[in-house]
Amino acid sequence: MKVIKAELAHVAVKPEQYPTGHLPEIALSGRSNVGKSSFINKMINRKSLARTSQRPGKTQTLNFYEINEQLYFVDVPGYGYAKVPKSEREAWGRMIETYLENRPALKAVVQIIDVRHPPTADDKTMYKWLKHFDMTVIVVATKCDKIPKGKWQKHLKIIEKELQKEESDPLLLFSSETAYGKEQIWKTILYYCS
Repeated sequence: MKVIKAELAHVAVKPEQYPTGHLPEIALSGRSNVGKSSFINKMINRKSLARTSQRPGKTQTLNFYEINEQLYFVDVPGYGYAKVPKSEREAWGRMIETYLENRPALKAVVQIIDVRHPPTADDKTMYKWLKHFDMTVIVVATKCDKIPKGKWQKHLKIIEKELQKEESDPLLLFSSETAYGKEQIWKTILYYCS
């Protein structure tokens, strides 16, 4: 997909702040430092629309990025970051749950996992949680440029097994350095948005 226009259109912590209208939404989920902002920026051909940070746990709101007036990427707070007070993490959890449970425009969730390592306990919990809400989960194994191509399949098998990934959920490789996988991910996202 050729992205001509992309902007941070809405920032929300409660339902009345969500966008109105009928554009489909794709939520982005992942550990705090897994590279969600880099994923967004590469997918929409921008250097820094989504702020990357050396400090994990920076996203504390639901950030709605409107793309080509056609759909939204919804960046949700990263999970699994210990330095955030427990009460704050619980508040994020409630905010995300409210969004996931009550949003007809939400078509799928992209769960970003670092391909170099087996999924963490938090990754597994998040996947299970999303499936509890009957969400379609597009699992994106990022940072594939950091391992030899010959090992990609082995790493994907580990992710699949550890997550107990449902067969119907896509599992796609991606690199925000080289843009590997970008077209395939766009095709998959647009398929679920249609």
